[in-house]
Amino acid sequence: MTIADLYDLMLTTMGPQHWLEPGIPPAETPWEILWGGVLVQNTNWRNVDYALANLKQATAFEPARLLALSDDELTALVKPAGFYTRKVPTLKGLATWAQQYQCDLATIKALPATRIRSELKALKGIGDETADYFTMYVFDKPTIIVDTYLRRLFTWLGQPLPSGYLKAQTVIERAWDYDFASAREWHALIVEFGKQVKDDTAFRQSFLADYTLQL
Repeated sequence: MTIADLYDLMLTTMGPQHWLEPGIPPAETPWEILWGGVLVQNTNWRNVDYALANLKQATAFEPARLLALSDDELTALVKPAGFYTRKVPTLKGLATWAQQYQCDLATIKALPATRIRSELKALKGIGDETADYFTMYVFDKPTIIVDTYLRRLFTWLGQPLPSGYLKAQTVIERAWDYDFASAREWHALIVEFGKQVKDDTAFRQSFLADYTLQL
């Protein structure tokens, strides 16, 4: 089957995920998505929840208020998420970057996707996956997020992806004509499937067990 067939099968079987859509929890504001995307690196979401609750109380998720905090103050707030020596500079770098656009996310959304992604990638602590996550879920640009769940599923389906992030992304982009809605839904479906199906045994018992992928 093709990637389009895979997408249709997963959507039909699992249903729409409605993940991180505007106005739907868990994210209250786009800034919560941005800061959460930094804080979740190398930790679990439960720890991130504690850190985000601290940030909400201290800043109301306003970047100017975050930048007004000292490094020590910000460190104390995000400490539950771990790796704070890396994450504090990234949070401040992200807020400082947004300041050149008056912290107006609508202004940033109006920029070309390639520019947004490039500027995000230039920030310390933001790699390809996080940049794509922000580009799609905050700035409304369709993209393919190459995460562990996606790589694992493609391997199970007989099409392991190249090790390089951009090479893997290109393979999928050449094989599937997606739009913004399908790109978001695809990522949500992949993540949800990956959370439920965690090993070879579980995959062999899943609804995808009898399929192979053709790129």
